[in-house]
Amino acid sequence: MHSSSAIKYYLPKTAAILLVVAFLFGQKANAQSSNISVHDPVIIQQDSQYHLFCTGRGIVHWSSKDLIHWQKEKPVFDSVPWAIKEITGFKNHIWAPDISYYKGQYYLYYSISTFGKNNSAIGLVTNLTLDIKDSNYKWMDQGKVFRSYAGKDRFNAIDPNFVLDEKGRPWLTFGSFWSGIKLIQLQEDGSGINPLNKTIYSIASRSSKDYEMMNTDGTDAAIEGPFVFRKNNYYYLFASFDLCCRGEKSTYRIAVGRSSKITGPYLDKNGTDMLHGGGSILASGDANWYAVGHNGVAVLNGKDYIIYHGYDVSDNGKSKLILKELLWDENGWPTIAQ
Repeated sequence: MHSSSAIKYYLPKTAAILLVVAFLFGQKANAQSSNISVHDPVIIQQDSQYHLFCTGRGIVHWSSKDLIHWQKEKPVFDSVPWAIKEITGFKNHIWAPDISYYKGQYYLYYSISTFGKNNSAIGLVTNLTLDIKDSNYKWMDQGKVFRSYAGKDRFNAIDPNFVLDEKGRPWLTFGSFWSGIKLIQLQEDGSGINPLNKTIYSIASRSSKDYEMMNTDGTDAAIEGPFVFRKNNYYYLFASFDLCCRGEKSTYRIAVGRSSKITGPYLDKNGTDMLHGGGSILASGDANWYAVGHNGVAVLNGKDYIIYHGYDVSDNGKSKLILKELLWDENGWPTIAQ
């Protein structure tokens, strides 16, 4: 694992310079990168390199050595033949990837959809390494993992997030609008739903009374982008409320609840179940951002970080990367370092 330091960029010769270096080193833990445009980012560390994946053509891939300066790499996919055949209107624009290291490989789940409908699917692509210079670097598409069908299902199979339970069993949470956030147990290799447990668990939703923008069938309100992070004795469910992708008119915000069981119930700070409109707000728009949302959580160099995108007030609402240290209060609830 790599431990980076601002000191290597300076050659201090005076006490004053030393103070500057100390300040920069302290700031590094709360690094915020807003210089690149992203949507729905996730991040992982391999050795001394950080890798960010996000929504875009072929799945957008960025790499960095310091969490501040980013290099755009070749997209993960040139094309996705199975998706082209199965999802109406799909043209290689892939949504909301999720990256994990599992069973000696990097697992990258991704979502594809007919825009505005729940004609959607979640796929999986794997790689032995994220180092593009490594001879073993090669993305291998494992195909479709899970599917939803317009006119049939009351859920939407997008925005996947892979998580292991306390026994090391793989699960996938997903969902956007419709009847909310869902959870399924995966088979051991993560390539499909567990044949011994085909239950689709409901873990978070919002009543249409909570928000004026209802789904196309007039029933459900805006919640999406789930991410489950296991910390100590809890599973923390992060989700995004309200609307993304509208620049200055975006209303995205991040909410959180927690549960002692992966299947829920996920309760907020007031004890309200996220399945019934609960969720403590963790981040929302401010003087710098019109709105923020669709987060991931990762452990980098032994510290917890939260990554998400925000709509930049200073740049006409353009979507930018935000990366900050995730802290925990005395009651075990997450807070974002300022």
